[in-house]
Amino acid sequence: MTTTPTTEPAAEQMAEVDRAIAELARGEAAWAACGLAKRRELLEGVYAATAEQGKAWMRAAVAYKRLPDGSPLIGEEWVSGPYPVLTGTGALAASVRALEEGRSPVDAFSTVPAPGGRVAVRVLPHSVWDRLLLSGFSAEVWMPPGVTAETVRSRAGLALRQPAASAGVGVVLGAGNITSIPVLDVLYELYAHNRVVVLKLNPVMDGLFEVFSRVLAPLIEVGAVRIVTGGADVGAYVVNHPGVGHVHITGSAVSHDAIVFGTGPEGASRKKAGTPLLEKPVTSELGGVSPTIVIPGDWSEADLRFQAEHVATQRLHNGGYNCVASQVVVVSSDWAQKDRFLAHLRAALAKAPARPAYYPGSDGRVAQALASYPGAERVGGGRVLIDNLDPKEPGPALTTEYFAPVLGVLELPGNAGEFLDEAVRTANGKFAGTLGVNLVAHPRTIAALGPALDEAIAELRYGTVALNAWTGVGYLTATASWGAFPGHTLDDVQSGIGVVHNAVLLDGPERTVVRGPFRPVPRSVLHGEPAISPKPPWFVTNRTAATTGRLLTGFAAAPRWSKLPRIFASALRG
Repeated sequence: MTTTPTTEPAAEQMAEVDRAIAELARGEAAWAACGLAKRRELLEGVYAATAEQGKAWMRAAVAYKRLPDGSPLIGEEWVSGPYPVLTGTGALAASVRALEEGRSPVDAFSTVPAPGGRVAVRVLPHSVWDRLLLSGFSAEVWMPPGVTAETVRSRAGLALRQPAASAGVGVVLGAGNITSIPVLDVLYELYAHNRVVVLKLNPVMDGLFEVFSRVLAPLIEVGAVRIVTGGADVGAYVVNHPGVGHVHITGSAVSHDAIVFGTGPEGASRKKAGTPLLEKPVTSELGGVSPTIVIPGDWSEADLRFQAEHVATQRLHNGGYNCVASQVVVVSSDWAQKDRFLAHLRAALAKAPARPAYYPGSDGRVAQALASYPGAERVGGGRVLIDNLDPKEPGPALTTEYFAPVLGVLELPGNAGEFLDEAVRTANGKFAGTLGVNLVAHPRTIAALGPALDEAIAELRYGTVALNAWTGVGYLTATASWGAFPGHTLDDVQSGIGVVHNAVLLDGPERTVVRGPFRPVPRSVLHGEPAISPKPPWFVTNRTAATTGRLLTGFAAAPRWSKLPRIFASALRG
């Protein structure tokens, strides 16, 4: 059963929630009785349904985000909607099959040493398709210091090592920005934790109710999933329902605290005292203020332009409504090319395609930023650039997640090594949240820094660290872990507690480290970089992103060599 979006009185909506949770209480036994083979078959059913619903999914997302027909930005809805669900279900099914056959899910991946006595699992590239379609990109999942490779292998699989041991009924409070998040969170609750799930949709995403119902139909039919809709009152009712034993939240730290501790002075008092209103386990993936650290070097004009578009994408993808959107660019005040880079960045922000401010409260948050920084510059399309943040008193740009197209610039002194050290200290000590941090560096600078760069990556306390790639690539990598840096608590939640995605089902990962090419093809080849990737389709300046995104999603639904030429042809025109 799923509830249809409705304007029913609150009492009727609550009754629908009661029915959904009662059905899940019965479905819990059915899910526990599903062995590994059955669970893999159900995943394969979700994969097939996602492939079938791809076009309807994209249309529903485009409708609520109010994207114009023919806009290249429609590519974002392919690449961040059905595409990661297809890759995620495929990767998770491979892990289930490994367990079926008595193997560890990690057996298909290599493990390598990482700084600080760590072991890392190389999760990207994994297949020949990865090497072709994401040439030059890589990802490793780093485990905490002291965890051995043998421990990683023996513990991978999480709750699927005992699939009959049910963990009860959980609720997923779905996100309202990226349309793959609710489905991927449901799958992780089911497969990593053995919890049946009631998915409460964010009202912004109610238009995807029918699509999600069809995509999750195999799991709904077996009694493991129910979907409900409604406003904040329904959300409060479902998380506090006595039939729910666990809550997973995607959103902001502010919304997390309102749910866990309550609002107003009483909520603040409970948070200070460590006495939550919601007395059940809570995991979360929350936002924060993500920095992009641009390490100084000797760049060409083409490098400056491309990386400025890269940083603009990190802010403006999905209109700026991403938990891991870059909010502050950290540059060296001593970099001879700083002014040229910032000029290209301003131009990239201005020329990116216009789009509606679809996410509730966006205009108010932009106004808040302008009020805090009277010297901020409007650069067109509702976008704001806050130049020359004071390093001593940077203000709310480092501590308030604007969740809107607002980008700040913070200058710190020093050459590459000195600047990097100070930037790492600042990112760890002054920025709110620990979800993701981006680093940009020229290959010659990377070589000159040597082990110091790896040590800096190890020092950064973020759940995803990306070098010459956006941390969003970590989100799109199904086999990578996604979430805050570990160690947060309910009363200091920062960017959340726990991880999601993690299709290899690693036990207790610390972070994901993503690397990408500094230049697109053909400049990458001309400069000796081992990468043949064009401008990525998630760039907001990519002219063919809609076509490339559609083709990539079609390829993920049915990989074939014959599909590659069209993908490459579209991507190279971007």
